[in-house]
Amino acid sequence: MNSPRFSGPSTRAVHSGEPPAEVGAPVVSPIVPSTTFYGDPSGEGEVLYTRYGNGPNHMLLAERLVALEGGEDAMVLASGMAAMACALLSCLRAGDHLVATHAIYGGTRVLLDQELSRLGIGTTYVDMTEAGWERAFRPETRVVLAESPSNPVLRVLDLRAISEAAHARGALVIVDATFASPINLRPLEHGVDLVMHSATKYLGGHSDVTAGALIGSAERMAVVRERARVWGPALDPHACWLLERGIKTLALRMERHNANGMAVARWAETAAGVARVHYPGLPSHPDHELARRVLDGFGGMIGIEVEGGNDAATRFVGALRLAKLAPSLGGVETLVSEPRHTSHVHMTPEERAANGIREGFIRISLGIEDAADLIADFEQALNA
Repeated sequence: MNSPRFSGPSTRAVHSGEPPAEVGAPVVSPIVPSTTFYGDPSGEGEVLYTRYGNGPNHMLLAERLVALEGGEDAMVLASGMAAMACALLSCLRAGDHLVATHAIYGGTRVLLDQELSRLGIGTTYVDMTEAGWERAFRPETRVVLAESPSNPVLRVLDLRAISEAAHARGALVIVDATFASPINLRPLEHGVDLVMHSATKYLGGHSDVTAGALIGSAERMAVVRERARVWGPALDPHACWLLERGIKTLALRMERHNANGMAVARWAETAAGVARVHYPGLPSHPDHELARRVLDGFGGMIGIEVEGGNDAATRFVGALRLAKLAPSLGGVETLVSEPRHTSHVHMTPEERAANGIREGFIRISLGIEDAADLIADFEQALNA
């Protein structure tokens, strides 16, 4: 990684990794669809092959992600779940154990409970917001897996304390920071070993590319790259180009996501028909003081619980006109979903409730529309 180290996040998002300007060269990075590249007859140098994830579009993205997160190396993959699987399987083998936060994306939980368990890798779930979670460590514990802010109740974790506890016991720390993006949180600065993003979300930002990203030290990422070459989850060059385009406006978009998040959360906290609001920017959130210290913005994700339970939640989302009912998040448009039908459908109602996803819970991914229009839409849906 040899691009200039720009100071501002928006400058890094636009320029890191780009080649020197030359007369006649394109301002926009070209898509290089070639699956293979000419090699050196001497056998020197790295073999360049698209399945290896080291083509021109891949490596430009790697430099940009390194610049944004502050790591040493990065890799883009075919989806967020591909990135999570590569992260875990590059650190674990049969007989190993990991400690994971209870508050975690439903798809990750399926990966742990169904796939890793089938490979002989055990998981213990803990509440990492409470003291004493370290008691879950075993001699064979190799990884601590966290998510901050968490999906969908937006718990914020003290990643520095978690990293210190894990490293003292010889374990690595992997953090899913999708909800924050590198603009609001950079886990590597808090001692984390590997940060993962579903780049489909805020990094891409336009709901038009599916991708994942991993960033970490050169040593840790070398292992990830070696495994990924065998498993084959590399991102195709056109998707890389779309992701690069999205990242260029990341800092700008996050300013609006953060502003809309705070505006809608403040409105929701006093809105008739809303029983509870989950947003770390509100003093009522259990992690508000920690969030003020570790986040550079509170984000565009909100959880609300409407009075009347699940039936009322279904009526609410059905009455929306501007916001739309759809899974996923982090795009320029506002999307809502009921986690019981989407991200956490594999959990029982009791398991969801134990993780703070009670009846009537609605997850809102606020886009970049005007806050007044969004609030008006939510008000009319509540009235309906």
